[in-house]
Amino acid sequence: MTLPPLRQALAFAVLALTLGACSPLTAFANLTPTDRAQQAGQGLAYGVEPRQRLDLYAPPQGAQGAPVAVFFYGGTWEDGRRQDYGWVGRALAAEGFLALAPDYRLYPEVTYPTFLEDGAAAIAWAVENAARYGGDPSRIVLIGHSAGAYNAVMLGLDRRYLEVAGVDPSRIRAVAGLAGPYDFLPLEGATVRGVFGAAEDLPATQPINQVDGDAPPAFLATGDSDSVVLPRNTEALAAALRAQGVAVETRLYPDLGHAGVLLALSRPLRGRAPVLEDMTAFLRRHTEPGAAAGDEVAARQDR
Repeated sequence: MTLPPLRQALAFAVLALTLGACSPLTAFANLTPTDRAQQAGQGLAYGVEPRQRLDLYAPPQGAQGAPVAVFFYGGTWEDGRRQDYGWVGRALAAEGFLALAPDYRLYPEVTYPTFLEDGAAAIAWAVENAARYGGDPSRIVLIGHSAGAYNAVMLGLDRRYLEVAGVDPSRIRAVAGLAGPYDFLPLEGATVRGVFGAAEDLPATQPINQVDGDAPPAFLATGDSDSVVLPRNTEALAAALRAQGVAVETRLYPDLGHAGVLLALSRPLRGRAPVLEDMTAFLRRHTEPGAAAGDEVAARQDR
């Protein structure tokens, strides 16, 4: 008997783990069915450091003037590798985006704000090179999950990192944060204290304290069963953005935990919640020609 795709992928994942071949996420990435897309580039350098590399995914028929999506994975700023998130890049490419999945330097090699500087450098690479692969560098969206959502949202809100990297912040047309930590003072946990504890201005490390009326439109989603990054982070940031008149769309998906809101982007688990559909609809709306002129209307609609 042939198992359904998800059960088949999980069965192979369990076998791989039993044999000690790879981590759960690597097994999932290697064995789960993925969307049709082109891997347009692999291990492309956006800097000189070993972890300053990115993978690039294009729509199955190629890109022509496509909006550019930069996806930052999570891992508490101490774990993660781009190769385990190809299924996210392919899902975004299948939705019409030229998708970048960059690595970035991690703790304890680096602390805040070096990983944000790496993210800004990856975005600068997109500005300089996206057109060669069919992307439109004037229409960039930033997406992230967990710690990666922090990176994506922080780069959209605190424009200093993009400016230092030579990127006009107006190129960021929208951000999307999945289960992100945006308001997490006081610092808790040894890793988080190690990552942020030496910051000269600790309140400035919090995305909620970087909100102003020039912030890009934001799609903020989480699961109501998330006990790792509590949904109050999403709710608080959304409220702060709305208070400044910024277009915000929030989603609280029932029965999804911290990983579940990300895994719902995958083909096998997409039926759990319409995360990919909701997120990409929002991002497309804000990357359409003339979207910037309609932000005020969109803000009223998204509330």
